[in-house]
Amino acid sequence: MVEEKPNREPLYRVDNFVVPEHGRDEFLGRVATTHALLRSQDGFVRDFILEQQSGPGEFNIVTFVEWSSQDAIGPVSAAVAKLHADIGFDRQEMFSRLGVKTDIANYTRLDI
Repeated sequence: MVEEKPNREPLYRVDNFVVPEHGRDEFLGRVATTHALLRSQDGFVRDFILEQQSGPGEFNIVTFVEWSSQDAIGPVSAAVAKLHADIGFDRQEMFSRLGVKTDIANYTRLDI
């Protein structure tokens, strides 16, 4: 049996959102709650919550979280799911109700 080696490469979570103006405050309140939890998790390195100020891009809110490694993601995902269940928050319902569009992915750094 081959033992799986832990992934020690940093991982970057980048979430891009199109948030209509009418839903901005509610959306950002939920982001703040979630990021407060993320900042307390093992493997957290840093985060940014960005709002577009100029340019033709479609996405007006971007969140960025750097994790020490891929190994941090499983426990963090479980912690976020528990938080959302505990406070009765349904992310997909809010996205649908507010008309939020998303592009969410994990990235690794290229050394080129």
